[in-house]
Amino acid sequence: MEYRVISADCHIDLPWLPPDLFTANATKALKDRMPFVTDGDKGPHWVSNSGAEFGLQNGMGSAGREYIPGQIHRSDLMAAEGLYDDGKKGIRRLTDPELRIKDQDRDGIQAEVLFGILGASQRLNDPEAAIELTRIYNEWLADFCDTHPDRFAGLASIPNHDVTAAIAEIDRVARRGGVRGLEVANTLDMKPLYDPDWAPLWQSISDSGLPVHFHTIGAKKPALEGLPPLQQRQAWAVYITGFQLNMANIMMEIIYGGVLETYSDIRVVIGESGIGWIPYILDHMDLEWEDQFKDLTLTMKPSDYWRRQFKATYQSDKIGLRLLDVLGEETVMWGSDFPHPDGVWPDSQTFIENELGDLPEKTRNKIVCRNAADLYGFSLS
Repeated sequence: MEYRVISADCHIDLPWLPPDLFTANATKALKDRMPFVTDGDKGPHWVSNSGAEFGLQNGMGSAGREYIPGQIHRSDLMAAEGLYDDGKKGIRRLTDPELRIKDQDRDGIQAEVLFGILGASQRLNDPEAAIELTRIYNEWLADFCDTHPDRFAGLASIPNHDVTAAIAEIDRVARRGGVRGLEVANTLDMKPLYDPDWAPLWQSISDSGLPVHFHTIGAKKPALEGLPPLQQRQAWAVYITGFQLNMANIMMEIIYGGVLETYSDIRVVIGESGIGWIPYILDHMDLEWEDQFKDLTLTMKPSDYWRRQFKATYQSDKIGLRLLDVLGEETVMWGSDFPHPDGVWPDSQTFIENELGDLPEKTRNKIVCRNAADLYGFSLS
């Protein structure tokens, strides 16, 4: 395989999975607590017996939303490629490996990194069942990636609410093989990553040898009920525009918490974080460390840990690309965010050319190919 472009941020979403995946593979005790597909007013949709909702079967984005023409420009472009119409016909282009490869070929992508279904596991609102759900998904994902290991790098979904269960799953997927990384659930209610309760998990991640990922989830969603239409749109605009910025806390908690001082082998990726905000945070971390936080367990500047062990993904970030001298070329990976409605598929090549076309070829190659190839084991030779 000749790699020219690797997308370091793509997704498998629960609404596109086989409709009986969880009920057919759960233990007998948990089978009735798994998501399943049932008929609804707008067509088949995913639910659980506890009342959880996961969206339309083969619906738009991670929440399985209904596609409404003219509402989101990027989703209109995806719809023009027949993605949602095929989904209504039961054609699972996103979770049939051969069909997915055709969609990536259409976009000029030779390999992709697959984030998973941790958002859906939270919506299940059943901690015990969520552990079983992620186990079933991770096994399916490994089988999926095994069909074309030169095209797919899957990230195992790891829950954050039960450290013992998380460690067990990390150990299981590392021994099983078939995945290239770990995605730990990023939730608004989780303990800070410097909390001692995380210590056994960091050790397990280190032992696994797999890079660990935290994907952006945005801030707390605004309360829209009762607001006039214009204010609803204003509140939503603020929420969507600032979606990536809460990832600063993830980065600061890991670095200030001394995780990377203790584990110099752990590789951390913040997914769909964007990159333009990172240089400011790094510069300010260095300043504050020098000024008043030398009593922390760090032995070098916070920005040095970033360059040694962190990477970030983005899909469009003109400002960030002007600051590569601060970020470090080796820390940035491009991703299309396929198939989410704010992604750049099927126009990835246009975005890449418009934003990276003036960069030196060696730099451009690192961002769109080599950095991901090195991290996830895609051979460029």
